[in-house]
Amino acid sequence: MCGVLGHMLRERAERLLIPAAFVTALGNNVQLIAGALLVLRADRSMLSVGWLFIAVAAPQVLLSPVFGRWADRFDRRRLWVGSDLASAVVALALPLWLWHGGAAGPGIYAANLGLAIVSALFFPSSAALIKERVRPERLHRFNADYEMATQAGMFLSATVGGLCVQAFGAVPLLLMNAGTFVFSAVCVLTVGPAGPSARPASTHPRAGSDARAPEHRPRLRWQIALFAQSSVVVTVFNALLPTLVLDELRRGAGTYGAIDALGSLGFLGSGWSYRKLAPRFGDRRISLVGYLVCSAMFAVEPDMGIAGLFPTVLLGAFVFGNARIASRTLLMASVDARHVGRVFGAANGSGLAATIVAMLLVAEITDHTDCTYGFASTAVLSAAAVGACALRLGSRTVRRDPAAAGVDGARAAELSPAS
Repeated sequence: MCGVLGHMLRERAERLLIPAAFVTALGNNVQLIAGALLVLRADRSMLSVGWLFIAVAAPQVLLSPVFGRWADRFDRRRLWVGSDLASAVVALALPLWLWHGGAAGPGIYAANLGLAIVSALFFPSSAALIKERVRPERLHRFNADYEMATQAGMFLSATVGGLCVQAFGAVPLLLMNAGTFVFSAVCVLTVGPAGPSARPASTHPRAGSDARAPEHRPRLRWQIALFAQSSVVVTVFNALLPTLVLDELRRGAGTYGAIDALGSLGFLGSGWSYRKLAPRFGDRRISLVGYLVCSAMFAVEPDMGIAGLFPTVLLGAFVFGNARIASRTLLMASVDARHVGRVFGAANGSGLAATIVAMLLVAEITDHTDCTYGFASTAVLSAAAVGACALRLGSRTVRRDPAAAGVDGARAAELSPAS
């Protein structure tokens, strides 16, 4: 009886965590995109938009490793719900500030800084809760759906943000946006408390095990780096695209939103294709090849014009989605439930630290030249990072790391049609 009840609770968790992840990503990024559009209208500078994204990234760099350890110590469901409710309060504060005549600049920076602090807790807590509640044999399929929902929410945020800001203005959009976080909190609360078997075991190392912290093991370090560098691509792209479309190509927010909507469709397609590709090629190959192809496409996008941006953003999101899902699955499958929070906290912190450096560099290049050089420099940075990961993950020394033994074989079995 207990086994049947536990199975039902895990199935309910799988059904509810996907929409919770989608609306949380949508809410976070609608807030950020709306703020970026307001800042760009006021300053008309890539660097001003870049500073907004840096204000979001900086606190997460410092706090993600700490909050990752919290996710391995405290109730992960409560941490997720608490972060959603805190985000709702912060998201509601900005439109109220603007409604009462507050200056847009300080309000936007303060609100996005607050959401960034909360996101530093949400990212490792959500990853740890997934590892805790989703059945091991379902983890890889679930990760495809989860990453697809998260990235679709991020890409769709540009559509919602661009079209709604153009049609209704920023304040009504930001008021509605606070409700997305409340919806996510309700979904996660409905998952219910964890049973004793779902709670992570003690974090003290067992006799004969690898006593090193998981993020310090050779293979995991490079798996973290591979997953983390994708944060650079997403964040810099979200800053470059409005600069290219609105400032250089002189198109409206609706056009910007429509272009990014195709990115949402591309990512939705990648969730389906990943299930077909993973059993045949494995997560490591999909992630490495996918990121390199995406870098090549990234370099040529500004030269395609408005008409060319539509198909290239669609295809680029499709390729990037497959690579992102594969790198997330590769990382999560290589660490046990006791350490998921700290590993994903390290991934989030290191990825955003690299994002700050890349954003400053790309913003400086773009403001002194144009978006063509900004996109190209981002492509070079991403390709260099992926190339280094490919060399290290393919070396003999890294292959001997026991933490990842059997991962690809187990994953292929789980994703095969017979499963």
